[in-house]
Amino acid sequence: MDQRITEQLHAIRSELAPNGDDPALVRALASGAAPLGVLAELAAQQQRIITSDRRSLLLLATRCADRPLGTWFATLADGESAALRTLPALAAACGPGPDEAAARPPLPGCQAYPAYLAWLALNGRPPAVVLALVANFTAWGGYCAVVAEGLRRHYGFSDEACAFFDFFARPADALELQAADALAPESPGDGDVATAREYGTLLQAYEQLFWETLAARPVTDPVTHRDH
Repeated sequence: MDQRITEQLHAIRSELAPNGDDPALVRALASGAAPLGVLAELAAQQQRIITSDRRSLLLLATRCADRPLGTWFATLADGESAALRTLPALAAACGPGPDEAAARPPLPGCQAYPAYLAWLALNGRPPAVVLALVANFTAWGGYCAVVAEGLRRHYGFSDEACAFFDFFARPADALELQAADALAPESPGDGDVATAREYGTLLQAYEQLFWETLAARPVTDPVTHRDH
């Protein structure tokens, strides 16, 4: 493994790590203060997000088809497919049926992230995209771990209902190691790191906007506690 690339990954991950507290909605879900309607909206928006992100990652894989980076992007796309299969159980635990969830309109603040990832798939420099995604996945995975714990503790969600968050909450160490190996032939330089910082800053901003949009969305169902 190239030590220089490993240091680049660690550095940009630390630099782009969220400062301060988790998003307000993540804290509310962790404490049981959020209504189930917010989770139903989250599941509906994620259905659109993951479908789009999978296609974006496959496009990146195609752009790098003759390079190790192509395999890395394809692996991420396979992960999105696996995550997509966990969403019906989450939606069912929140109340709405599949038809109702599919009928929910896209929320611009939630869909900004996949729109930007689609832009990166067309225009981004693949080595810089890898560096930015590794940093973003670390933050997203941390939020998912907190939410999964809150859903079990305060809402009585089963392992099946929490599987979506559990999937992304898994440690990203293996993914980062694979990224470092895939980046080795690319020899990313200072320009790639600077560009990754730009990409990652926007990805993190759109990540925050996702949570803020959901938190601001009016819901009519009462807060539901099912503590044991």
